[in-house]
Amino acid sequence: MSHVTFVRHGQANNSARDEEGYDKLSDLGWKQSRWLGEHFGQMNEVFARVYTGTLRRHVETTEGINANSPEAVIQDERLNELQYFTMATLFEAQHGEPLPNGREEFAAHLPKMFRAWQEGAIDGVPESFQHFEKRVNDVVREIGAGKGRALVVTSGGVIGMALRVTMSLDLKNFCHACLSIQNTSVHRMQPMPTGMALVQFNATPHLETTERQFAQTHL
Repeated sequence: MSHVTFVRHGQANNSARDEEGYDKLSDLGWKQSRWLGEHFGQMNEVFARVYTGTLRRHVETTEGINANSPEAVIQDERLNELQYFTMATLFEAQHGEPLPNGREEFAAHLPKMFRAWQEGAIDGVPESFQHFEKRVNDVVREIGAGKGRALVVTSGGVIGMALRVTMSLDLKNFCHACLSIQNTSVHRMQPMPTGMALVQFNATPHLETTERQFAQTHL
């Protein structure tokens, strides 16, 4: 059976505090993407299908990878990230939880916000937790049912949700998965008769040499 390879986008504009400002690769993000593309080429990785979300950072990462595929890249908005900054702003206004600064604060903030989101305790969110869960489940199932190996360039929240729906993760472990996913990390699932099975998680072989370890980033 064919693998589905998920890749998180390269490092984006991590100094941004809103959706639009965040949605572009940093110089390092471009390097990460090109290095991953070189790695795929060295490993003779050939994908029958390539999918991305419609966000700029997804498209730019896909361009950087430059995957060898006989088909045109398919953009699917169901692979777009949840609107973290928009929800975090609402969460702060309604519950007094300030937007985080840095990875440690983000790691503490995300589970609190996701719990409130799941429980419907944040008014005016762009989409419900349940809608996000369903759209990710739907698109993962559709891609998994296709023919030939697929490459999917998306975001950490989408990959984390794909793990949740295929592995029945509770909210705590869903948050842990999202927090651990690195930029341009590689995750693989294999369609099985009983559903999708995880066979690789958070791999960064293109960033493991001594001179590239600095480029292993989460934000």
